[in-house]
Amino acid sequence: MKLSRSHAVSGHIALLAFVLVAAAPLGRAADECTPVNVAEYPDTIKLACIGDSITQGVGAGKHNYPALLAKMLGEKWQVTNLGVSGSTLLKKGDNPYFKLKQFQRALELKPDVVTIALGTNDSKPQNWAKKAEFAADYKEMIAELKKANPKVRIFCCLPVPAFPANFGINDPTIKNEVLPLIRAVAKETGSSVVDLYAALEGKGECVPDKVHPNGKGHDYMVAAIYKGLTGKEPPAIPSDEGKAEKKGK
Repeated sequence: MKLSRSHAVSGHIALLAFVLVAAAPLGRAADECTPVNVAEYPDTIKLACIGDSITQGVGAGKHNYPALLAKMLGEKWQVTNLGVSGSTLLKKGDNPYFKLKQFQRALELKPDVVTIALGTNDSKPQNWAKKAEFAADYKEMIAELKKANPKVRIFCCLPVPAFPANFGINDPTIKNEVLPLIRAVAKETGSSVVDLYAALEGKGECVPDKVHPNGKGHDYMVAAIYKGLTGKEPPAIPSDEGKAEKKGK
């Protein structure tokens, strides 16, 4: 049957539409980290930074990423650093964040936005022996935060690289096992992803003890987190590492 010109054109348009849809990626890179819409918050936006010694600022002193975020985000945001050295995401790890007072404080804050930067200490052999429970524990942490505030936005931060190991922490476990699990959890829970691994990959000079980024390392980290939270390029922040704290796990 011979098609009319209009039918042929319609067919070509339909085919083109199909090709474009088929060629498009299943999810845009930006979908991994949809920015916070500040206009939706009439009051101060409460941001809780959950994490381990890296979040706490070991190796960077006062030039840690939560402190930098507070400066960069401005008065509209209230940033609370809840990092605890040596803490694990795993509930059966050697220092579970679930059992720390900082987690209870996070729940009591009923934060609007949470960044979770855990997984580094989980890579230690004694902790990663329970890796089968990592995803379930991560999802439970997110669920608890959502109970405290059903509208909370969760940003799952992929751990930074180790160069290549120290304190029992090792990069192959982080890169090949921890990162994929966090990505899967974020997808399943509708959380956003901030790729701190990529932010510091190949920048070993910023991680003097192989695990804890220095002030320059935190500059790279805060740039990635700021862009994830706001969708904007970060403003310039004077690079002042301050007095680095005593190194720890």
